[in-house]
Amino acid sequence: MSVTIFQEAGFWYATSFVLFFVIFGPKIWKPLRELLDARADRIRVELEEAARLRREAEQMREDATREREQAYAEANAVIEQARKQAEDMASKARVEAEEMLSRREQMARDRIAAAERAAVEEVRAAAVEAAFKSARLVIEETVNPESSVSMIDKAIADLPAALTARAA
Repeated sequence: MSVTIFQEAGFWYATSFVLFFVIFGPKIWKPLRELLDARADRIRVELEEAARLRREAEQMREDATREREQAYAEANAVIEQARKQAEDMASKARVEAEEMLSRREQMARDRIAAAERAAVEEVRAAAVEAAFKSARLVIEETVNPESSVSMIDKAIADLPAALTARAA
């Protein structure tokens, strides 16, 4: 028994496989190729979109870095300005405190001077009063009552001459 090539099952499987693809190949390959081409196109579009998004992300990162640096510079400028204002305010407060202290010191000196003047006036008034009392006592002891009347009359008579001498 000799078996020919046409009697083997493998031959018929191979032949049927080839015939199947020859007959149905264009109908199968065309949708398969379209499916693969569509998938390749979709992948290409997604890759282009990804590249565009990456460029945008890099641009946004650069912008954010630049904005962060600007914000940092502005923050430093604001801090420096606040520091200068605080120093100015402190120096103004120091000057105002010194001025107020000197004003209060001057007011205290003025009060002390006024108190001294008042004390001196009181002492003078007391001295004048004591001098008048002493003079009265001396006059009363040295002058008798009859001569005091003649003394008063003489002073009244000399008064016009004293006033004219003083006016001239």
